[in-house]
Amino acid sequence: MNLFFKINGEVITAPLGGSILPGITRDAVLKLCARWSIPVQERRITIDEISQAHAAGTLEEVFGTGTAAVISPVGLFHYRGQDYNVGQGIGPLSLKLYQAITQIQLGEVDDPFDWVVRLD
Repeated sequence: MNLFFKINGEVITAPLGGSILPGITRDAVLKLCARWSIPVQERRITIDEISQAHAAGTLEEVFGTGTAAVISPVGLFHYRGQDYNVGQGIGPLSLKLYQAITQIQLGEVDDPFDWVVRLD
């Protein structure tokens, strides 16, 4: 699973390499965000940066992506003896991504990326 952090309107995720593996759902999130003009950075992010964004009120959403999980919101993380609540469940971007990906998978909307291959 890959983690994404929406901080102050920008989506941040770790770059590929090392323990960060490429994934179809990760790639779908990056492509959908680009299509929707949501700024995305693929860069290292530290837990200190995330906790500081939480304290500043700019940590908007945290979610994981994966083949089976699709989009899974993170509602709480624990760091150095403290719990950090994130949002009130699935956030607006997480929900939009989940709906877009599953609707494309189910053929309910057009597939602008040619991801779906129909088998006859």
